[in-house]
Amino acid sequence: MLFLSKLYDFVLQHYSQGINHFPLVRLIFVSVDKTIFYLIVYLAIRISILFFKKKKINFKIEGIKLILATYLILLIELTVLRHVYFPWDIRFSSDYNFHSVNLEPLIETIKLTNGQSSFDFVYNLYGNILWFVPLGIILPRLKQFKKYTLVKSMLVGIGLSIAIECGQFILGSGISDIDDVIFNSLGTLIGCGLYFILNRLLTKKKYLKNKRSTNH
Repeated sequence: MLFLSKLYDFVLQHYSQGINHFPLVRLIFVSVDKTIFYLIVYLAIRISILFFKKKKINFKIEGIKLILATYLILLIELTVLRHVYFPWDIRFSSDYNFHSVNLEPLIETIKLTNGQSSFDFVYNLYGNILWFVPLGIILPRLKQFKKYTLVKSMLVGIGLSIAIECGQFILGSGISDIDDVIFNSLGTLIGCGLYFILNRLLTKKKYLKNKRSTNH
């Protein structure tokens, strides 16, 4: 780790024995560390592009793109690129076992309810949903999604989920499961729903505020 090694060593030394599923904690630390690194790369490239184009910077749009970049990088690092830090470290799996791919909806998730720990079931279900909620909130903020927002957002959510499952299969970094695609898509849908609700509430609040100002 380039940035969080001291913090991780502290947590490892003082809390590793008291935390169940500590490998997940390590994965989070490593993924956040890599996200910081690649965000610096993203910012350097983005600033260079804006500089050479000499266009007026829309800080609101750039802020949304930065949030989206942060989210996507962290998501990819947590799921597909768990075992590599730099692109040249990527190694493709030498054993493609198609029988390990689960294409039967909800079968494996139901099996987790009978496991020794409820954590695997909770993380597989709610984790996969929650991880895609931000995507459903962020995408409608982009101008490319102003029309047919829900349809476009859902297509991106499903496409991204399938891409992650394919990446995990090719790199051998995870188990490809149709349930993940289902729950990820549901998370995107929930995120879009939250966006529309919040946007409607803010629009109504702004309307009432303007109406009161006009009456005065």
